Amino acid sequence: MAGISFRNVTKRFGKTVALKNASFDIQPGEFFCFFGPPLSGKSTVLKLILGLETPDKGEVLIGGRPVNRVSPADRNVAMVFQNLALFPHMTAGENVRFPLVERKVPEETIRARVEAVAAKLHIAHLLHKPPAQLSGGERQRVAIARALVRDPVAYLMDDPISALDARLREETRVELKRIQRDLGQTLIYVTHDQEEAMSIADRMAILEQGEIRQIGSPVDIYDTPVSRYVARLLGAPMMNIVPAEGAIRLPPEAVPAGVAEIGVRPEDLKVELWREGDTGLPARVYEVEPLGGYTVVTVDTGAEKLKALMRGQPDIRIDSAVALSCNPAKAHFFNQAGEALSL
Repeated sequence: MAGISFRNVTKRFGKTVALKNASFDIQPGEFFCFFGPPLSGKSTVLKLILGLETPDKGEVLIGGRPVNRVSPADRNVAMVFQNLALFPHMTAGENVRFPLVERKVPEETIRARVEAVAAKLHIAHLLHKPPAQLSGGERQRVAIARALVRDPVAYLMDDPISALDARLREETRVELKRIQRDLGQTLIYVTHDQEEAMSIADRMAILEQGEIRQIGSPVDIYDTPVSRYVARLLGAPMMNIVPAEGAIRLPPEAVPAGVAEIGVRPEDLKVELWREGDTGLPARVYEVEPLGGYTVVTVDTGAEKLKALMRGQPDIRIDSAVALSCNPAKAHFFNQAGEALSL
């Protein structure tokens, strides 16, 4: 296994800057995720690591060694692309064993590795079938197995489970995390699904239009986002953000100077039926969405519609008068430029 680093890497495609002055260090054995919306630069990072693209500026290092001029074949990293790219004329088993055959690995070793990875990904019963006879989810697992069967210095995965149904996607990401932990290998994962990013990554990088906005553990980024952009990118429902003089009442001493907007996550917004003498902000219930273990309640303050995440199924009905409040310690503050502020 090996660590991977970027030093001030920029990559352009014509006039489009796909990655701008990116610097980061991925530690050996780390499960690292790049997260952001489409066209934010996530896949470009993987292609630069793999060697399919060359930086216009800066340096890519694998295991501390600069690899800008090293061919993809000599970088010894395994990639699972979003489009899978299985060989249609081969069976699933032949696809999985192909990287080892190409490297002239002994047949006994190939057989043992294929059997082991097939068992881990539950595809042993599919190895005799060609890709055309597999479902989208089955093909995706075969593509993942083809990467895992090698012994590379790092695994790169570009949204590898997007084609799976919700339940299988959840099972597969848990399995990927377990496999990565068992192997102790560096795994770099790209996704636009926040649930995936937060549940599997040791650390993650948030990208916006080719720039890295924040790097840290999922919990740290969720709890202390450095900007309005990062704050709203993580969390479902997304963070409520309102003008500082608007719909959230906080003690003046709890609000830092220079605040333009205040953010409150839905789980931190307290909603109670209105009672005479309440000091909370008055509002009316606009919508109630019961989702089993929790309920999303949308409230209308007259100036803003805010979302609250409440446990279970509270006895709150549409058009009820309610009072809103928030623990000041749970509030987030942003200046006019959208940067986070603290006391």
